[in-house]
Amino acid sequence: MMQLSYTEENYLKALLKITYESGKGQAGTNELATHMDLKPATVNDMLRKLKEKGFISYQKYGKITMLEPGKLKAIEIIRKHRLWETFLYKKLEFTWDEVHEVAEQLEHIQSAKLVERLAKFLDFPEFDPHGDPIPDENGLFKVKHKKTLSEVGIGKKAKMVAVKDNSSLFLKYVMGVGLGLNNVIKVISKQDYDSLMVIEVNGKRSNVSLKFAENIYVI
Repeated sequence: MMQLSYTEENYLKALLKITYESGKGQAGTNELATHMDLKPATVNDMLRKLKEKGFISYQKYGKITMLEPGKLKAIEIIRKHRLWETFLYKKLEFTWDEVHEVAEQLEHIQSAKLVERLAKFLDFPEFDPHGDPIPDENGLFKVKHKKTLSEVGIGKKAKMVAVKDNSSLFLKYVMGVGLGLNNVIKVISKQDYDSLMVIEVNGKRSNVSLKFAENIYVI
């Protein structure tokens, strides 16, 4: 497969994340621009290049569909990223809000041998520190049937299995609430006006916003 720039790899990774999470199989140009914090015109220039290389199908400012070569490359990048996050978290004692930024740099290493040795060293993990699935060497990954905390009813309990937003700022917020992967959350109350929630984790109660709840995945 042809060599791509770091920027091109980041675009493919973002497109896979958007289309996978939405379940629609497509992404909008503005949606991608918002996700990457870029202007639509800038995004269109890169999309044109990716289209010429056979990674995507799209019309200017229209819907974007990933073609098979684009999907395979994006899955490869995500596999490397999540393996490096797991390595940093489990073996080098980075906190889960620190690993993303470092893995963003390490994911562009091209050595397939190194990646497979890394996976073996970690005993082929299926999920990263944020609860996201790690694709195997064939590009396959386990999918947890999850929902967001905002969908949990009053008085109900659910177990946190992943986060939608893995930015350092959000993860520090999550830790401040005393919440981590596999913690059981009980929804104590929910405001009708703005969906402000009171949750209980390990006996501690906290007020959390709708935005917070929509970024916590539970089962």
